[in-house]
Amino acid sequence: MLLDDQALHVSSVVANNAMNRERQLSGVNSYAKVLGFDPVELLAGTGRSWLDLCCGSGRALIQAAALLDGATLVGVDLVDAFAPGDGPELIAAPVETWTPDRTFDLITCVHGLHYVGDKLGLLVRILKWLKPGGRFVADLDLTSIRMADGQPAGRRLTTLLRAAGVEYDARRHRIGCTSPRELALPFVYLGADDRAGPNYTGQPAVHSYYR
Repeated sequence: MLLDDQALHVSSVVANNAMNRERQLSGVNSYAKVLGFDPVELLAGTGRSWLDLCCGSGRALIQAAALLDGATLVGVDLVDAFAPGDGPELIAAPVETWTPDRTFDLITCVHGLHYVGDKLGLLVRILKWLKPGGRFVADLDLTSIRMADGQPAGRRLTTLLRAAGVEYDARRHRIGCTSPRELALPFVYLGADDRAGPNYTGQPAVHSYYR
């Protein structure tokens, strides 16, 4: 049986996942290590903006706020378990339905899409929130996107993403693009399965089903 968003949000796999609870801005267990670049270096200068979806405790944003003068930093997470600190705006809300009131220079989702139901629907929305020249980077295991018969969407999905200017690194399980994109995908979301088991991270994840 596939779960809708309401049921998925109270699933132990989603509600209790602690993937970004302790992740720092830099160091061994950090955003810089996972993303492959230092967000502070990318956002150097005044007036830049960073949206971090599935931000966990928000520690990375809080640390970045002390290093970036005048930056707009926003973090969104399903669970209100934010670390104490000043600087970023930290919002407890489902990322599937939350919408910002501005565009961003950097949008990240570090190991968060693993727990989202409609992964493709969220991607379509995220890519519209970039400023021209803005950068989006997220972790995504494409084998977690399944068709109604249970088979991975596979090469067809990868081809459609790349045709829209969205890059996918299969070895690193990383998706990204530069500048806003209009992503039109011929898939209808059916629901999610929280019994998919561990993915490449070794942690239980969620499969998303489409027709």
